[in-house]
Amino acid sequence: MFKHLKEDIACVFERDPAARTTFEIITNYPGVHAILIHRLNHRLWQAGFQWLARTLSTFARWITGIEIHPGATIGSRFFIDHGMGVVIGETASIGDDCTLYHGVTLGGTSWQKGKRHPTLGNDVVVGAGAKVLGPITIGNGVRIGSNAVVIKAVPDGATVVGIPGRIVQVNADYKKAHKQALEQKIFDAYGLPHEMPEIDPIQYAINNMLDDIEFIDKRMQTLCETLKKMGHKNLPPELDSCKIRSQREN
Repeated sequence: MFKHLKEDIACVFERDPAARTTFEIITNYPGVHAILIHRLNHRLWQAGFQWLARTLSTFARWITGIEIHPGATIGSRFFIDHGMGVVIGETASIGDDCTLYHGVTLGGTSWQKGKRHPTLGNDVVVGAGAKVLGPITIGNGVRIGSNAVVIKAVPDGATVVGIPGRIVQVNADYKKAHKQALEQKIFDAYGLPHEMPEIDPIQYAINNMLDDIEFIDKRMQTLCETLKKMGHKNLPPELDSCKIRSQREN
């Protein structure tokens, strides 16, 4: 347990530029408090002391604002930044080197017993307010943007945004990219890599369509003007360049 605590503190220094001293982390980081208590609770849960484990997890929720079911499995170097409103369900499984921001839910979509919560691979970042729901698998190196709702499996190295979650980028060499990001102190802002476009992917597609329409409009005007110069004076109304321009403006 002390080995895990040492690793958990070290990962805070890596991922939070506001962290200054070990004492500050131990005394003022609710994410560290929550994971420390959870590691104890998980052992109690596995040993059969389930009521005690649930009671201690409720106490941890009171003091940290983070709810982690003692049955959840969590790997090494796990970091919850800010933490308020985080919910991790009973059958959730989280790999090594993962980061969750405030308001994240790893929840279920069924009242049936058994596996009903997500499985996160290694080096996953889940942005603020995101929901990952159901017994789905989130691959290694995945980035989930803020407020996304993910209900389907996500492959390794993918970036997911939106409601419902859409894959907007897949980085096959995500291990190298993430290592460089750590070395250069590049902040994965709430799950979105710095090279991602600043607009929504749907809006990006619509903007491209509008650009294409404007291009076609200009080509049509050029065609009409050329036909008139060649002596075609009685063009159909729908090919009149002035009318095309007027319709475009309206």
